[in-house]
Amino acid sequence: MAINPAAGHPADPSSLVNVARLVTAYFSDLPDPKVPAQRVSFGTSGHRGSSLHRAFNEWHILAIAQAICAYRKAQGIDGPLFIGIDTHALSEPAFASALEVLAANQVHLMIAPNGEYTPTPTVSHAILKFNRGRTTGLADGIVVTPSHNPPEDGGFKYNPPHGGPAGSEITGAIQKHANQLLESGLAGVERVTLTQAMNAPTTHTHDFMAEYVADLGQVIDFDAIRGAGLKLGVDPLGGAGVHYWARIREKYGVDLTVVSETVDQTFRFMTVDWDGRIRMDPSSPYAMRRLIDLKDKFDIAFACDTDHDRHGVVARSVGLLPPNHYLAVCVRYLFGNRAGWRPDAAVGKTVVSSSMIDRVAAKLGRKVLEVPVGFKWFVDGLLQGSLGFGGEESAGASFLSLDGSPWSTDKDGIIAALLAAEITARTRRDPGEIYAALEGEFGVSEYERIDAPANAEQRAALAKLSPQDVTVRALAGEKIQSILTSAPGDGNPIGGIKVIAENGWFAARPSGTEDVYKIYAESFRGRDHLKQIQEEAQTIVAGVLGATVA
Repeated sequence: MAINPAAGHPADPSSLVNVARLVTAYFSDLPDPKVPAQRVSFGTSGHRGSSLHRAFNEWHILAIAQAICAYRKAQGIDGPLFIGIDTHALSEPAFASALEVLAANQVHLMIAPNGEYTPTPTVSHAILKFNRGRTTGLADGIVVTPSHNPPEDGGFKYNPPHGGPAGSEITGAIQKHANQLLESGLAGVERVTLTQAMNAPTTHTHDFMAEYVADLGQVIDFDAIRGAGLKLGVDPLGGAGVHYWARIREKYGVDLTVVSETVDQTFRFMTVDWDGRIRMDPSSPYAMRRLIDLKDKFDIAFACDTDHDRHGVVARSVGLLPPNHYLAVCVRYLFGNRAGWRPDAAVGKTVVSSSMIDRVAAKLGRKVLEVPVGFKWFVDGLLQGSLGFGGEESAGASFLSLDGSPWSTDKDGIIAALLAAEITARTRRDPGEIYAALEGEFGVSEYERIDAPANAEQRAALAKLSPQDVTVRALAGEKIQSILTSAPGDGNPIGGIKVIAENGWFAARPSGTEDVYKIYAESFRGRDHLKQIQEEAQTIVAGVLGATVA
């Protein structure tokens, strides 16, 4: 993919989002449910879009909120609903719209005091803590966030009583009902004013920050971090955890510098991503320029995205670690330093994550559960303790508490970031140095994701491929060992194809929103071998689609 010349540099002021126009469009523009792009659509993590494109407007949120109320009623979910927001400009308006519907439906709401922002993992942790030991009156939650998406986007996602992202069956039902409500002009949506919602006897405050910070010692060894005297740095990237880090410093007595507590809904303080757009992605070396430039000031530094469910780790030895590298380090460390976990607790990874994880897990004698893309596939394992760790190549991870109980069944960028400090304290090596040792033991991985053009028909065909559609027998000079269209860990469709040889593999999946498909590829035989895999992957996919899409 072509890198924009502005990548890694401050955004041009002329490119900043007009927040007033964005919010005005949210309230004034009505979506047309006859236009596919303007309907409610739950992807891997909720409904997302921009009000400027009539993809995330008030009607969407009113309809989704009412559909969630109907789902709760049908399922007998009558406990409190924990709801939080991040710092995107559309989050506050969507939060207000949701409250008006939820309160009208007499849902017991738990909202943060004083309008405090609420990271995704704190909502998941609150749900799990409330539901522990209960069989009735179960809680669930909503997080208003488009994750690390650009400033003009909004997002809205639902977490059922298991605390993690809702599965496809749930989101499909909510999506269908919400679109029916859009088509009916919102007939059937119950609503009160915002003032009435805030003053309703069913609306309560819940101090997410105090609860989450107080419990962090159950999942991270702060004694080790404090005892090592490490200098830590964190960049919240203007996100929902912006005020959490100072509380963590005070509570646990660690030497932690918050490099910026600025919240600005234009995110003008960011350096732009690879394509010249602002994106709060802690795994991007372009978006993380500020913290990378400060790496020598700290023993270890880290950042989280806007809703703090993703992490980025900056080590003195190497700078920003690629997500796959850090996931492998986490696996190596956690399964050797968590005596309270089940001895058979497995390692969770997605089909497009690095095979380095498999090699590390094999050395540790741990089973790998390989699942489709999406954190929802890790929820049951984390909840039951049969998974000690679940990680995605897109810098999302969570893991069990020290005693083996579930901590968060959604991605938790905060604990993933703090784990880097624990690892450095306990091993006296930063995660970059540990990964270099893994390469010495298991080989050097070359990994990359690229996008290739594909129209809607081709994307639909790619999602329905079978192994029989691939007729070649070799990949980059090596015999193909297996061809997957379902994840080996749970048998669920991966929505694409994965082709595996001895020292390399590729996976191809269609984008759900753009006219592209994504090729993930990895080689343990060097950069040239990786390029050969990528080229052959595009040829293979073009052949099975019956068109040249490369």
